[in-house]
Amino acid sequence: MKPGENAAAGDMSHRLAPGPTLYLVATPIGNLEDITLRAVRVLKEADLIACEDTRQTQKLLNHYGITTRTISYHEHNEMTRAPELVLELERGARIALVTDAGMPGISDPGFRLISLAIRHHVPVVPIPGASAFLAALVASGLGTDSFRFSGFLPAKRGERRQVLEGIKASPRTQVFYEAPHRVMDAVEDIVEILGADRPVVVAREVTKIHEEFLRGRAGEVLENLQARDAIKGEITLLIGKAEETARPAPSRVSVRERLAQVMAEEKLDEKAALKKIAKEMGVSKSEAYRELQRNK
Repeated sequence: MKPGENAAAGDMSHRLAPGPTLYLVATPIGNLEDITLRAVRVLKEADLIACEDTRQTQKLLNHYGITTRTISYHEHNEMTRAPELVLELERGARIALVTDAGMPGISDPGFRLISLAIRHHVPVVPIPGASAFLAALVASGLGTDSFRFSGFLPAKRGERRQVLEGIKASPRTQVFYEAPHRVMDAVEDIVEILGADRPVVVAREVTKIHEEFLRGRAGEVLENLQARDAIKGEITLLIGKAEETARPAPSRVSVRERLAQVMAEEKLDEKAALKKIAKEMGVSKSEAYRELQRNK
C-alpha cells in the first residue's frame, strides 16, 4: 500500500471536517466525467461554492445533483469579493473555489483569495483534478522530462515575439494557452523566430467532442491552420525543445606551450609552473610531466 493511501480512503468515507477551510476544487475542462469522487463530495458538503461563472458551474452541479449555494468570484469582482469570502471563512464557513474549467489559480481567478486566506491562517486544501495544459502536454508527443508552463502568450505581437526570442535556445518544452483567433499569428511568429522546423503542437478542445492535436514542424502546422476557414475552441500551444547542435571541442593548449607561458608571465621555475598547470588541468603532476616529455 502506498504512503497516504489509508488516509485517502478514510477521507472518502467521512464528511468534511468542521471549521473554516478553503477548498480549491478542480473541475472538468470539457468532459463532465473528468471529475474526482472527492471533488463531488466536497462540492456537495461545502457551505458555499465560489464560482468564476455561476451559470457555467450550475451545469456541472445539476449534472451531479449538487444543491450547494453558489456565489460569483471572478476577475472583475475579486478585489472586493475576496475579503468578503475570508470573513465568511473566519466565521467558520467551508468554501469551495472553482473556475469554469480546470484548477483555480492556473490562468484563472483564485490567487487573491488564496493568498488572503493564507494570511488569515485559514486552511487551504487543494482538490486535484483536470488541467488543460497537463492533459495537452502528456498527449503532445513532446518531451515531458522538463517543461515550462507560462499561461497565455501576450496578445500584442511585439511582446509575443519578445517572449519567443527568449525561448529560442530553451532546453525544455514550452506550454502556453492561446486564443483561437490569435493562434495562427502566434505560429507564424514561431516559424519566423524559432524556425520552420521547430516541433509544435496545437492542442484544441482537449477532452471535448472535437478534440484535436495538430503535431508537426512549425511550418507544417502553420500550413494546416492556414488551410482552415476558421479556428475555434480552447487552444493549448506547445513548442518543442531547441535541438542540440554539436559544438566543436575547445582547442587545448599543450602542456609545453602552457609551461612556457606560465614561466614567462609568473616568473616561476619549471617545477612550480608544472605543478600549477597540473592543477589547472585536473591531473596529477606526474601525468602533466609525462605529457610534457611526449611533446618535446
